[in-house]
Amino acid sequence: MAIQTVNPFTNKVVQTFDEMTDTTIDVLIAQSEKTFSTWKQTTYKPRAEILHKVASLLREHKEKLAATITLEMGKLIAQAEGEIELSAAIFDYYATNAEEFLADKHLDPEFGSAYVRNSPLGVIFGVEPWNFPFYQVARFAAPNLMVGNTVLVKHASMVPQCAAAIEDLFTLAGAPNGLYTNLYISGERASALVSDKRIKGVALTGSEAAGASFAAEAGKYLKKSVLELGGNDAFIILEDADIDKAVEWAVIGRINNNGECCVASKRFIAVEAIADEFLEKFTEKMENLIVGDPMDPKTELGPMSSEEAAVHIIDQIRESVDAGATILIGGTRSDRIGAFVEPTILTDLKPGILAYHEEIFGPVASFYRVKDEAEAIALANDSDYGLGCSIFTQDINRGESIASKIDAGMVFINHPTWTQADLPFGGTKNSGYGRELSELGIHEFVNKKLIRVSGLSDPM
Repeated sequence: MAIQTVNPFTNKVVQTFDEMTDTTIDVLIAQSEKTFSTWKQTTYKPRAEILHKVASLLREHKEKLAATITLEMGKLIAQAEGEIELSAAIFDYYATNAEEFLADKHLDPEFGSAYVRNSPLGVIFGVEPWNFPFYQVARFAAPNLMVGNTVLVKHASMVPQCAAAIEDLFTLAGAPNGLYTNLYISGERASALVSDKRIKGVALTGSEAAGASFAAEAGKYLKKSVLELGGNDAFIILEDADIDKAVEWAVIGRINNNGECCVASKRFIAVEAIADEFLEKFTEKMENLIVGDPMDPKTELGPMSSEEAAVHIIDQIRESVDAGATILIGGTRSDRIGAFVEPTILTDLKPGILAYHEEIFGPVASFYRVKDEAEAIALANDSDYGLGCSIFTQDINRGESIASKIDAGMVFINHPTWTQADLPFGGTKNSGYGRELSELGIHEFVNKKLIRVSGLSDPM
């Protein structure tokens, strides 16, 4: 894939970037390793100062940075500005809390004393996606830099201007050369880099296929990896739910980020008692979404990130319909220039139909009706994915009981799966492994070193 900005609202190429040569990559990795040798010896205060400065710069340049996001991948401008704010909050969060999170943990051995000290590993390599080009990087880079690691980032090829902007922010913040390094390379070359002995850990957010390839390389070279992959999140509506509120959140949960979100609500599972009411109201709202220019504040649904993405979604819909699914609304491209797909609802989905099993990364909702709570749980768990799930009920105890039976990394009650700095993010099954954000996210790429102190007279 070419490294270039293509505006998905017009499908026109804006700017093209050259891939870095092997020689350049080697020099950049060497610089990152060299910087690690000094960065690991710094205290938390200078590390925090740089991260707080990055956060400040994000907020200072929010409008310009958000416009770059919208230009490159089509996110609604208000949501792009929200992404910049969230990214700034993540940098501030780790700058403020890292020292406490990484404090020595004292143990109570039978004799003598002992404690666990968190130490940095070295150069950590992250492969990040296009759908949240600042937030995904923030949640990878911020905790690792506070640990004392240095980071290399291979960003998605369709957001090269966002990639450059993030590196520029670190330069403006006074970060040493090699602390944060942007790599313009293909995905194939990124996988090959895992073998480099100077790289001590790898993280990837992306597709199942990319994750499997990356994890295989990491396993081959005995390196720690963290994967955040796809999702096919269930959105369960029980008979005692506030239907109007559930419908409001269902629309937001499905079309947030134009539907191009791993934790977007994708499978809407309604119990029979309220299925008709929910579907009628949900359909009306989805059908009346304002589709258009992502830079226009009135727009509610923008283009897909690329023409390729839009074509792929339509192919998935067609294959599902050919296998027996029914299109309730949408199912086609919008009659306009750009990478647009109409808001779509699919019904009559059964095992063996593509949309039953695969993630559809766009404004396509799959609707199911079930007899009762037990069937809802069984259907929610009948997926190779296990990222998030939402449960709508006015009985919180009931919601928490159901949550304990859901096979997912995150379960939200009366809210779509969401993200913020102090909540752990990650999944299970084919959705990946490891956690990002919160205190859990800072412990992925550390050496938990045991230090044991014994007296000369202590027993063996």
